[in-house]
Amino acid sequence: MTPEFEDRVPEPPRGTAADRSGSEPPAANHHARTRASGPFTVVEAAGEIDLATAGFLAEHLDAATAFPQPDVLVDLRHVEFFDCSGLRVLCRADSRAKERGGRLRVVSDAPRLRRLFRASGLLGRFPPLPGIPEERE
Repeated sequence: MTPEFEDRVPEPPRGTAADRSGSEPPAANHHARTRASGPFTVVEAAGEIDLATAGFLAEHLDAATAFPQPDVLVDLRHVEFFDCSGLRVLCRADSRAKERGGRLRVVSDAPRLRRLFRASGLLGRFPPLPGIPEERE
C-alpha cells in the first residue's frame, strides 16, 4: 500500500444522525451530550459554558459537523451561563457545517441568550428556535 492510500479517510456512512460520523459520538460529559432526533444531530449543552468548559461543547460539535451535510441543533435550554467562549465554539461549528453543505441552528427559549446573540451581532446568524422541530413525514 502507498502512503497516500493509508492516509485516506473512508467516506462516512449515510444513515441516522447517530451513525453519520462513522464512529461513536464523544462521551457525554457534564456540559454536553449528543443524540439523534429524526434527521437532526442534537448537541445538548448544560451548566456553564465558559473558557474552562467550552472545549467539552466543542468536542461534540466537532463530531456533529464532521460529515457531509450535517443538520445540527445545539440545544441551549439547560445552559445557566454562556459567554464569548461559547459563542466562538458556535461560530466555528456553524462555519464547519456550512463548509460541508449543512447547517447549524440554536435551540433556546432564554431571553438572556437572545440578548447575548443580539449584543454580539450574532442574532441574525443564530436566531433561536423555541424547541426541537418535529420530523415531518
